[in-house]
Amino acid sequence: MMPLTERAERPTQAVPIALVRFCHWLCFALFVLAVVLVSVDLVRPTVLPQALATDAGEVLLMFAIATTLFSLCRQLPAQNVLLAAVIIGLISGVVAFVGLKTAVPFGPFLFSQDVQPQFQGLPLFVPLVWIVTVLNSRGVARLILRPWRKTRTYGWWAIGLTVVLCVAMDLGWEVFAGPVKRYVYWAPTKFPVSWHGVPISNFMGWIVTLLLILAICTPALINKRHTRSTPDYQPLLVWLLLNMVFLIGAAENQLWSAVAATAACCVVASIFAVRGARW
Repeated sequence: MMPLTERAERPTQAVPIALVRFCHWLCFALFVLAVVLVSVDLVRPTVLPQALATDAGEVLLMFAIATTLFSLCRQLPAQNVLLAAVIIGLISGVVAFVGLKTAVPFGPFLFSQDVQPQFQGLPLFVPLVWIVTVLNSRGVARLILRPWRKTRTYGWWAIGLTVVLCVAMDLGWEVFAGPVKRYVYWAPTKFPVSWHGVPISNFMGWIVTLLLILAICTPALINKRHTRSTPDYQPLLVWLLLNMVFLIGAAENQLWSAVAATAACCVVASIFAVRGARW
């Protein structure tokens, strides 16, 4: 006979889980639609109505965040997911604001005034980009490392690989936000090497900021329930689709080294992620 406590818990848990799953799939479908619209606008700028083309990028980011958070809520308590998102957004926003005013740690840059809304020159979408990048890169890292999830060093490898995947995604994002869309402008630095005008210090700043973020938010993202988990391909799909948008933008502007780098990152990450998920 089923215990009374268990019978009492099931009805209260089933509805929220079903609702979360519905919201997740709805947001994911809308995210894919937004990816298509942004891609069409990059390839054929005159096809979409001007109002739709202008808002497509914002809609894409909004549903990328929504599907990412709802996907995590299927595995973790909602308060943990929201706490992690707030930590990522807060730290990245503060570091980006400091970087905008002092050029530390990313290097000298400024955002276009056409990108609104802003706070003291910092667009409010910046922390949102970090949330999407960190959470989905971490999800891809977990897929890749799935065969080693029971080893003692798994946590350290997960953090390191998450940083690598975030930086790999940033390679495409910086080109998309800079030469392609003109959201951000970089000033020259003393470093002789740059990535399509983006100084190497930017990626060093990303690594330092990511390590700080992951050190603080990782405990909130650990599933403390020792249940048998199934592979979750959602982060990989979001990560690949966003990189596909960056790749299309770079290709339309004939930035072939950015196309090659983004494509290589996608292929390598996909191979190892699928291999790890099937282990």
